[in-house]
Amino acid sequence: MPANDANLEPLLTRIAEALERLAPPPPAAADLAAADAFVWHADTDHLQAVTAVNRLDLGLLHGIDRNRDILLENTRRFAAGLPANNALLWGARGMGKSSLVKSVHAAVAADHGGALKLVEIHREDIPSLPRLLKHLRDRSSYFLLFCDDLSFDHDDTSYKSLKAVLDGGIEGRPENVIFYATSNRRHLMPRDMMENERSTAINPSEAVEEKVSLSDRFGLWLGFHNCSQDEFLTMIRGYCDHFGIGIDDDALRAEAIEWSMTRGARNGRVAWQFIQDLAGRRKVRL
Repeated sequence: MPANDANLEPLLTRIAEALERLAPPPPAAADLAAADAFVWHADTDHLQAVTAVNRLDLGLLHGIDRNRDILLENTRRFAAGLPANNALLWGARGMGKSSLVKSVHAAVAADHGGALKLVEIHREDIPSLPRLLKHLRDRSSYFLLFCDDLSFDHDDTSYKSLKAVLDGGIEGRPENVIFYATSNRRHLMPRDMMENERSTAINPSEAVEEKVSLSDRFGLWLGFHNCSQDEFLTMIRGYCDHFGIGIDDDALRAEAIEWSMTRGARNGRVAWQFIQDLAGRRKVRL
């Protein structure tokens, strides 16, 4: 070995050792027994346990009975190791799409001794889905992956990662993983984006097929629509009965209708906001 190379070797060794000390240690494998719910952090490839999930009791979700029953049955089949579909919950804002997913998970997990885990993945982390599946593939638990408010904008190609996961890719989607998403858009793409593709393409139908077909990968579509006044009042009465807020029907009806008129909307979110206001005024803890 030349003398210069011999002199450099100890220096290079020290540099390499220093860089190893500066590099962050690999994240420890998640302790799945620590909680029933986790949040996926793509930047560190880490599952963070969530010990207290922000959710409502399934019995408090009114006005969405059919969707509730369908999603509950699909989730029960999945947790029992039976075939089940990925689900897309789409439609009106504030009608309980994300609340339903979290409440259904709680109900099914309670029946299966915590073997069903909820894993939330943020919209911007969709490209990391294949890495997340590697963490989950060989685990003994079942995993419900959940992405809230999923949609894709112009020039966004991350939907291709989701398509590969829903289709299974060459490895196939793990049998212990299912994917639920909520969105205000049925096809997950803005309408003007799809219309622009149609108007500028040589073959318009083929130009938009790849983007529109993303929602077709979800075997289960559940639509949520704005509720009627009676359904709105039923939601509020259910909250009052559950939390012990004493108020007669006539007064509740008048106050709830006035509240919805000031908000310009009737939905589950507005109903819950009214209940928070009513409980605060009547000094009732929720």
